[in-house]
Amino acid sequence: MSDRLTHIDDQGAAHMVDVSGKAETVRQAIATGRISMTAQAARAIAEGSAAKGDVLAVARVAGIMAAKKTAELIPLCHPLPINRVSVDLEVEAEAVTATATVVTQGRTGVEMEAMTAVSVTLLTLYDMAKAMDKGMVISDVRLLEKTGGKSGDWRAS
Repeated sequence: MSDRLTHIDDQGAAHMVDVSGKAETVRQAIATGRISMTAQAARAIAEGSAAKGDVLAVARVAGIMAAKKTAELIPLCHPLPINRVSVDLEVEAEAVTATATVVTQGRTGVEMEAMTAVSVTLLTLYDMAKAMDKGMVISDVRLLEKTGGKSGDWRAS
């Protein structure tokens, strides 16, 4: 692993990394995050009885859309052809955990797309359930694993 920041050129200016010389490979990234809330809010989300409707379905679609828009949100990300995005939601007694999987065949990875999907999924859950609990806390957004590419596979410990 290099200590050099790849998005900074030799003069210290920000730039988009040139990936034209990299081989196209299948790349996958999995990210996760959590939103903690009251038991009442979690129960309403699980039962589909929240005032705004099917919170989980809307949050899932928001996460998928966000993955596809990552290059518009993160300034130096490459726009990528996304082959697959899935967002899985697990409702617990006082939280919801979101896990996003993003796959592409390209010259750069999809870690940012996976983390963006998780982040927007959790923000959408907050937006749709805030009438029940304004004190919800989004936390632990992180990369779980990435596969493919020159740097190889990586998994969180």
